[in-house]
Amino acid sequence: MDAIVALEDGTVFHGTYFTARREALGEVVFNTSMSGYQEVITDPSYSGQIVVMTCPHIGNVGVNPLDMESRGVQVAGLVVREAAGAASSFRAQGMLGDYLTGNGVPGVEGVDTRALTRKIRLHGAMRGAIAPSGRPVQELLERVKALPSMAGRDLVPAVTRQAACSWSRGFESGFDRSCPKRPPLTLPIAVIDYGCKDNILRCLVETGFDCTVFPAGASAGDILARSPAGVFLSNGPGDPAAVTYAFDTIRTLAERLPVFGICLGHQLTALAFGAATYKMKFGHRGANQPVRNLATGAVEITSQNHGFAVDPDSLSEGLEVSHVNLNDGTVEGLRHRELPVFCVQYHPESSPGPHDSTYLFTQFRKMVEEFGGLV
Repeated sequence: MDAIVALEDGTVFHGTYFTARREALGEVVFNTSMSGYQEVITDPSYSGQIVVMTCPHIGNVGVNPLDMESRGVQVAGLVVREAAGAASSFRAQGMLGDYLTGNGVPGVEGVDTRALTRKIRLHGAMRGAIAPSGRPVQELLERVKALPSMAGRDLVPAVTRQAACSWSRGFESGFDRSCPKRPPLTLPIAVIDYGCKDNILRCLVETGFDCTVFPAGASAGDILARSPAGVFLSNGPGDPAAVTYAFDTIRTLAERLPVFGICLGHQLTALAFGAATYKMKFGHRGANQPVRNLATGAVEITSQNHGFAVDPDSLSEGLEVSHVNLNDGTVEGLRHRELPVFCVQYHPESSPGPHDSTYLFTQFRKMVEEFGGLV
């Protein structure tokens, strides 16, 4: 076995590279999804993390351009029990191992991912490393312990766009998605890119929005100068409390326009209105998280990827909880009592699924229309 996965507490797991032999450092987390591995590894929210897939067989449908969530691989490394040796999907245009190698990211198989996942569940997400066997473990652990904790890290600058741009692409041929017919009137909105997944932008276009995507550091004045009808706040990596430059911008925009936030955008909305966030023990990462909509009582099965959450005891009078996680009671959604502002912690745009929460994009559309007097 020519690879090791070392955790900061000194635990070492052995495996074999199914990519080029490379080293990686990052926070080690696990994802319970049974499909959608390409979406996981290309999601900017995973920047700085080594992802362990709990499903024992990964890579069997290969990779293809349609399933990318960004311009390339975003994870620091990937750990699996078994990597597929061949792709069985007609959509495949390459193999997972080759794709990771081409992006300079290591992948290791043959690891006891069940034991590794149990370790993280019991002791929490830890800093760790992937490295070739034979590397002095103590030396490697010193490098791991010198890695900054995810708490307090602002990783947004590494993944955001550097300049404003337009996005008008919806679902392309080959997407296995059903969606309502696009509204006849296209509405301009501003998307603040904290590490935005491409499928969020596709869903916004399919909902009838013309998107202008702004860098994370764009000012409220820059955004309002484009006369958007609404504002969307994207997902992204790192500690939301460290993205301090976003708070005033979000608060200013929310006092003038409808706002919808997802994941990091949800957390930043809470912080902008005076709430607090905290780092979870091991977070929620998977496509099977049950969430209750408190307004309707409906339970949605959701896709999630976050290691921080909003503290419900810190909410100001303006915000109220709209959705909760049925596994641990954590906050999954917020809405403002007076302003046209709402946000969710989970991912309604999830690809390949589930699709229980796509109604939120229609809800945002209706909010923008009502605010602009279009209905």
